[in-house]
Amino acid sequence: MTSTPPEPPTTAGSPRTTPLLRLLILTQLAFNVGFFAVLPFLSAHLGTAVGMAGWLVGFVLGLRTFSQQGLFVVGGALTDRYGVRPVVLAGCALRVAGFGWLGYADSAGAVIGAVLLIGFAAALFSPAVESEVARQAVALEEAGGGPRTRVLARFTVAGQAGAFVGPLLGALLLTVDFRAVCLAGAGIFVLVLAGHAWLLPQHIPGRRRTTVRGGTGPLLRNRRFLALCCAYGAYLLAYNQLYLALPAEVERATGSQAPLAWLFALSSLLVVTAQLPVTHWAGARLSARRSMAAGLLLISAGFALVGAARPAELTGTVGLLPAAGFVVLLTVGQMLVAPVARALVPDLAEPGRLGLYTGALSSVSGLIVLAGSSATGTLMDLGLPPAVPWLLLAAVPAAAVRLLPPAAERRTARTATGLRPSGR
Repeated sequence: MTSTPPEPPTTAGSPRTTPLLRLLILTQLAFNVGFFAVLPFLSAHLGTAVGMAGWLVGFVLGLRTFSQQGLFVVGGALTDRYGVRPVVLAGCALRVAGFGWLGYADSAGAVIGAVLLIGFAAALFSPAVESEVARQAVALEEAGGGPRTRVLARFTVAGQAGAFVGPLLGALLLTVDFRAVCLAGAGIFVLVLAGHAWLLPQHIPGRRRTTVRGGTGPLLRNRRFLALCCAYGAYLLAYNQLYLALPAEVERATGSQAPLAWLFALSSLLVVTAQLPVTHWAGARLSARRSMAAGLLLISAGFALVGAARPAELTGTVGLLPAAGFVVLLTVGQMLVAPVARALVPDLAEPGRLGLYTGALSSVSGLIVLAGSSATGTLMDLGLPPAVPWLLLAAVPAAAVRLLPPAAERRTARTATGLRPSGR
């Protein structure tokens, strides 16, 4: 495997980066600013302005995740075949159209069409960017440029910095209306499209395009990879509750959606400030499986915290404290799960199929989220005791610990310092 020559490190112990890798990391920042300016406020808009029932709101949010995460495998396969640039540019153009459509959608059918377009756009550009970041990270690792998990952690930090700015921008524009939020998101992706048309290389050195079809057969027979997908899907279902269960809890406690932006900002700020130290600590002390298990159990504890507090029916600032605790525990769990899961994919992927496997990781997760989000929306509408939905959600990541694959048993630090893709 070859790559563009790495530059000297700027600080001791930090991974070296290429200009392309820096561009891709900044790409993730820009993507998330535009996306998170809109998404945190979508469920409230669908329930109030559009008048959707709770189960339908849950279904739409799950459909958005499925059309994105579930179709990542398509974007990954297209990236393997045609390269990064055309897939990224096509995805950005579709995201602009989707946000513009959502801003004017006033019926369930129009909303579903816009949400599908928004999700499929990300299914194109995200696996293209993520697979190339993973490929560059492995190449740097093999050249002595630093552990791949730290490179992927920096990618996560950039994304969360965008997720920090996005909700604040959306909350500001929401004082005008939801349409203004959507059009601002579309405008950001217009700028991203123009910038990448100018800066993204036509041909990336060292990236070979796949010229033969197929590859899904070995993937579907790869039990360790599928186990990783299922465990990651349980994490993603839990993370998706930031957009479904959390807004409902914030509305109940305060009578307003306004604190939601600050809770999203809290999550993003935690990742921006703590992701790299947490990744370094976990890589030195925990195996990959233990890191992911610890993260899933912390996420489970976050749901259990809200479930334990719900019977008290706390309101106001005190009522927000369990929700804030949930956000903190979910975020720390995410820091332990996400970079390690992504770092394992190159070791399990077939040669020349990193895009396909990167996409499949999210596609299987998207299927889990689609089913789980609809079930969660139904739970919220059933009139069950208030703690029950949260405790049932707590059981999902806890149970997923048993799904973690044996392939994750090696040390994360060793994963990131010289092991080549196994091709399994």
